[in-house]
Amino acid sequence: MNPIRPYGDTLDDGLIQLSFTLPAPFGPRATEAAKQLLKKLGFKDVRLAFSRDIGNQFTFFVAYVHTTHTVDLDAIKEEAPLPAALDMHEVDEMLAAECEHPIAVVGACIGADAHTVGIDAILNMKGFAGDYGLERYHMFKVHNLGAQVPPEELIREAVRRNASVMLVSQVVTQKNIHIQQLTELVDLLEAEGLRDKLLLIVGGPRIDNRLAKELGYDVGFGAGTRPSQVATFIAHWVIERKHGKKG
Repeated sequence: MNPIRPYGDTLDDGLIQLSFTLPAPFGPRATEAAKQLLKKLGFKDVRLAFSRDIGNQFTFFVAYVHTTHTVDLDAIKEEAPLPAALDMHEVDEMLAAECEHPIAVVGACIGADAHTVGIDAILNMKGFAGDYGLERYHMFKVHNLGAQVPPEELIREAVRRNASVMLVSQVVTQKNIHIQQLTELVDLLEAEGLRDKLLLIVGGPRIDNRLAKELGYDVGFGAGTRPSQVATFIAHWVIERKHGKKG
């Protein structure tokens, strides 16, 4: 076993910094409510380091607390790492050697999500942080449908374009709306008999690979993902599928 707990001032001291908001007017009652809440959560030595009135009778807090709990690091299974990112030219050469035609990719922010920054960073030609988007690759034919696209429309477009890859972005996460919308898309694909015919990718600030797979996606990419990482994963998937290693 390898039990570990949070570290603040001294190794293994269990010190945690956290922040939260309470729907209570700024003042002594809100402060006491914050302390009581943290104690009910099992934290010890509660210290409120900062509080602020943020309007509309809400108060924001920063607190320092201690925990006695540990987690066994050795008991946590580590997922297989994603392939190391290749640059645009390497991905194009890799796919050109195996595929006669560019790979069709459709992407969108589905449901009520109107935030296109993430998907545009991956798909648009300009890309992100000097890393070119998939539209600039010779071996990808990209169709970016934009924001607030109903899952049914994205599926119709994937069929019309004979797409091999579907890329979905979800930024809005209030009340877990992203889980609902992502699950709906998978359910529709399965109902149409299309799920196994596509590489299904999801990205967003609250997305990781573990969550993506739990929801029925092939891979998930979180905040800070660069286009070359997505492009490399697609290239490996396409080639492995061609040689019968997947699907």
